[in-house]
Amino acid sequence: MTDLPAGGDFPDWDLLAGSERAPAGIELVPASILRELRGRRAVIGLPGLGWRGDLRIDDVVVQASRTYVPALPEQEWYRAEAEQTEVFAPLVPLERVWVERVSSSVTRSGDDFQLVSLDAPPSRAPRRIRDVPGVTGRRVVRVPGPEDKTGRDQRDLRAVTEAYSGVEGDICVRVCREVDWYRWAWSGQAPKTLEVPIHLLWVE
Repeated sequence: MTDLPAGGDFPDWDLLAGSERAPAGIELVPASILRELRGRRAVIGLPGLGWRGDLRIDDVVVQASRTYVPALPEQEWYRAEAEQTEVFAPLVPLERVWVERVSSSVTRSGDDFQLVSLDAPPSRAPRRIRDVPGVTGRRVVRVPGPEDKTGRDQRDLRAVTEAYSGVEGDICVRVCREVDWYRWAWSGQAPKTLEVPIHLLWVE
């Protein structure tokens, strides 16, 4: 269930602006094929069993002729990086680690319900904010608007509200940097947020 207006109630610009260009999706590749792993987002697990995401990893470690990858929950990784502290990272066998990679080849099909293979973590195509109920806390991508000359997608953002009607009548969601989202949890310091029209936001 969503509180967003029905299709006919969206402003014309909100239905049309930016809708023709989606950001690239996320593919999962075996960590063994990449050289630099430090700071990368990762998923760990076993084919046929399941997957655990929201992790960051470090470069490989070799112990007793086996290769491992240090893996931390994202909040702990951000805290260690922000406060320059050392934390204990469990070691995961290399063959059980997949790394997230932005890929323009990952696109969304017309059907939201799809069966996946259990051989590897599935790729994730971006979804428009208005198609996703409950976006608070979700990873989002901000695509450039007409006035943005850089033309680059902005990632590592989290939504901190649901969609609402902005002061100027735009339908918006407030977002913050992901590091500030996690700092909010470990320090209680509320993040600085930015109001973004939903036609420029996609759930990653």
